[in-house]
Amino acid sequence: MPSDQSIEQSVDTLLAQMTLDEKIGQMTQVRHFEEIPGDAISNGAIGSIIHTEGPLPGSNAASWQATFTWLQKKALSSRLGIPLLFGVDAVHGQNTYEGATIFPHNIGLGATRNTKLVEKAAGITARESKATGFNWVFSPCVAIPYNEKWGRVYEAFSESTELTERMTRASVLGHQGKRLDQNSIMATAKHFIGDGATDNGVEGGDCSLSQQEVRERLLPPYQAAVDNGVGAVMASFNSMAGLPMHANKYWITEVLKESMGFNGIVVSDWKGYSRFGENDIINAGIDMVMAVDGDFVMYQEGLKAGVENGQVSHARIDDAVRRILRQKYSLGLFENPFPNSSLIPKIGSVEHREVARQAVRESLVLLKNNERILPLDKNVGKIVVVGEHADNAGLQSGGWSIHWQGSSENYAGSTTILSGIKRLAKGEVIYDIDASSDHKDVDIAIIVIGETPYAELFGDIGGEIDAYQLTLTENHKNYINTYINKGVKVVTVLISGRPLVTTEIIHQSDAFIAAWLPGSEGDGIAEVLFGDYGFKGKLPHSWPKSVEDYQGKYGPNYWDSAYAPLFPFGYGLEY
Repeated sequence: MPSDQSIEQSVDTLLAQMTLDEKIGQMTQVRHFEEIPGDAISNGAIGSIIHTEGPLPGSNAASWQATFTWLQKKALSSRLGIPLLFGVDAVHGQNTYEGATIFPHNIGLGATRNTKLVEKAAGITARESKATGFNWVFSPCVAIPYNEKWGRVYEAFSESTELTERMTRASVLGHQGKRLDQNSIMATAKHFIGDGATDNGVEGGDCSLSQQEVRERLLPPYQAAVDNGVGAVMASFNSMAGLPMHANKYWITEVLKESMGFNGIVVSDWKGYSRFGENDIINAGIDMVMAVDGDFVMYQEGLKAGVENGQVSHARIDDAVRRILRQKYSLGLFENPFPNSSLIPKIGSVEHREVARQAVRESLVLLKNNERILPLDKNVGKIVVVGEHADNAGLQSGGWSIHWQGSSENYAGSTTILSGIKRLAKGEVIYDIDASSDHKDVDIAIIVIGETPYAELFGDIGGEIDAYQLTLTENHKNYINTYINKGVKVVTVLISGRPLVTTEIIHQSDAFIAAWLPGSEGDGIAEVLFGDYGFKGKLPHSWPKSVEDYQGKYGPNYWDSAYAPLFPFGYGLEY
């Protein structure tokens, strides 16, 4: 691996040969394969490609790799032969590829408190992402949510700054190793800064915390990421005191780059150029722009005009390109630009899935266990399992799972909670999906309820689509009431991306488990229910008593001394 000094020399040599058009090309990231204009890659007009919801690169990992190899060869045929970065939203495993190992979302990993496990999960995500052709992931999210109305709570580890800091360090090390090289993948700490801490939990809203509060509560995980060599930081959709973060030179340049010593790439979020002030975002310190959904020509022409008329300095452009080239050299892309086919058999492998199953087991938080009903006896005569979430890998995985907004179907390689129960139980197991069957002679009802998948603003409560609430649906409440009224003991498993107001249901249930969004290994939940493994998880967020807890600007959280939650941060029963 070349030394830092040799990398800087190589960057300076290459930068001196570049035209303004080629520099702007390095600062350009486009979407997929349908938005790449003609010979733009071979002309050096593109520096990176992002894969997200939309056309797939192929039908299997080999064809994904073949597509990225073809695109990379186009880049290498350009005048200067600068390789491409391929980025993907792999936020809990390589979740865009069906058949990959999908881990619990970060909120579940936060419940494990296990930094070694988080590091392993990130390492597996890196390997499976590389196996499908990528060299850059947009993970980890190191936000600190202050209001459960926010639709991205599950993407973050915890409401605790200290816990988030520890998990961030582990995730960056897992993705990248101790330093970026040809065997690692570039990680991205996101979203800088203030997402999750906006007034009323609005995605892309305004964060009105003071500078001191931001520095004390939100900044430490980013410092941990920078200290551990994170390759990229993504700017946030939110504003800070009314100024969009994408255009906030104080936080991006003066704080992140200068004070904190970040020397990697600051990348915009989706359509950052047209949404947040065009060349203002470049002057603020954005180095690479997601020029997607029609922004490509407008961005490149607008930025070039901005340089030529003096609105954007040549020095700012050179700083951005230097940062991008530095990471490309660090990743060894100039020597090894193509995907490694030997990694393909690792995708969804038994050893990878075992780590994900361990993460599921350790993420479960036991909030109630009346008369020690758990663990369940495998020899119990008859068990009824209730709820559509019990046998649906899509529902149990949440957003960013195969599709951006998640799925309501099973997907390749996954196991469900029901399949795990059937595998372990020695007695009869009945599946009553909607509590409509007449089963009175059962010994235990395992009722699996929760949220349907969502991502970003579509999960905001009171946001653009007001489809999600802080309480459960009446149908799900009725599942429990149906079996309570029959005199059957009830074990409730909640699948959710955030704490929900479930006080009445917890009171009704004999046992209650917060299972978060477990990902592809749903049978790990059954292993804990039957006592093959004990409960270890601790709440990464305080648990609310009522919807009135969310009437204020910020929801209840562990640093609000006036708030008395139903269960405090860190609570969790064990056996």
